Amino acid sequence: MINTSALRETPTLVGKSVRLVPLSPEHAEDYFASGLDAEIRRLTGTHRHRSYAQAQTWCASRSQDEERLDLAITSALDGRYIGDLSLYEVEPENETAGYRIALSALEFTGRGLGREATELVLEHAFERIGLHRVWLHVYAFNMRAIAVYRSCGFVVEGRLRDALLWKGRRHDSLLMGVLRHTVLLGRDPGSLSEPGL
Repeated sequence: MINTSALRETPTLVGKSVRLVPLSPEHAEDYFASGLDAEIRRLTGTHRHRSYAQAQTWCASRSQDEERLDLAITSALDGRYIGDLSLYEVEPENETAGYRIALSALEFTGRGLGREATELVLEHAFERIGLHRVWLHVYAFNMRAIAVYRSCGFVVEGRLRDALLWKGRRHDSLLMGVLRHTVLLGRDPGSLSEPGL
């Protein structure tokens, strides 16, 4: 069984370039603004525009949701908002969860920030929460994201054909997954997290 209290603790995870902190009302403005970026919307397949009020409500509600983990990705240097990530659809009986990450602007891509954030949250998922498997969906045209996920240990497990209709074109979605032993093999457990902050 997993440690569900590790979901409720909303940790702060610290790396060299990024710091993952609980998503909260202070992030609402940046969270809202990230939804306005047309290319970010395409990469995440986001059709719906959220209002500023919806962004505020969502960010304010994250500390009360004990069944998922929502973290803001911030710069370890200056605290600037970089994006957000989530562990969701946690199944304690199967020791599995879904994962999603979205950087807030293209300026943050290609710098290893998403990879570092993913490595931090995977270590937390496997070491502290006790998950066995983490899965995600990524659109087949998002080759940069697929390469990052592969470098973090994810493998393609399936394909959902024509899952996204975007501006008249249909795109496949890939199901990718990573298992606990894949990530922790050869790593120093606990080296990337800073619990209790």
